[in-house]
Amino acid sequence: MNLPDLSLQILYGRLGWAIVLATLACALWRRSAPMSRVALAAVMAFTLAAMVLPGELSPAWWLGLAFQYPSGLLVGCCLLRLSERWHGIRRSQVMPQALAGVLVVSGTLLYLDAVGFLARGFYYAGFGPGIAPALAIVAALGCVVAIVRGYARGPAASLLGALALFALLRLPTGNLWDALIDPLLWCWAVFTLLAAALGRSGRRASDRVAAPEPETSPATGLQPVAAEQFSSLKEQVSGK
Repeated sequence: MNLPDLSLQILYGRLGWAIVLATLACALWRRSAPMSRVALAAVMAFTLAAMVLPGELSPAWWLGLAFQYPSGLLVGCCLLRLSERWHGIRRSQVMPQALAGVLVVSGTLLYLDAVGFLARGFYYAGFGPGIAPALAIVAALGCVVAIVRGYARGPAASLLGALALFALLRLPTGNLWDALIDPLLWCWAVFTLLAAALGRSGRRASDRVAAPEPETSPATGLQPVAAEQFSSLKEQVSGK
């Protein structure tokens, strides 16, 4: 088992949590007032300064107790979201539904395994010398193909960066799953899928409400086709 150096873990943890907290602060910004670049830079500088405080004065200390380290993929997605904010992009493309679905399913399996409901050793396989490197290589190749073809380049680059961080420095913990998923990223993926489902149901409801009612004939109260048939039948009876 090849674990990362402790000093690298501490440095990564402080920098990673600074990026994550800056992203959360930007997400809580008033939607009615776009965030300027000056405000964004100030938020990033403040969170970074808070993280470098010594010992228990640093929020990274308490976040590390609760969540250990942010995954490389979470840090990459947060960097991508901050970049969108910097360029004034309001509609985020950081978490596609396909990626969110994979994260929700894999995270659920890992958490069920961790608490003992499955007990298949899924998490510890992330330390393995065979399965973890093979899966990382396949995922990296998929990211390269997605970037070359122009499909979800931002999320693919974030995933590729997390895999590179794991392969080169074994960060954050030496386990592949810790580089790809964590509780906060899993919650982000769940929220993305719920928001998409609610949006689709809302659009269907609005389409049903906006659908025009079939017109009726003012004389008979019947629909146009039925009114024509009624008039034809009436003429035939009158002719007889």
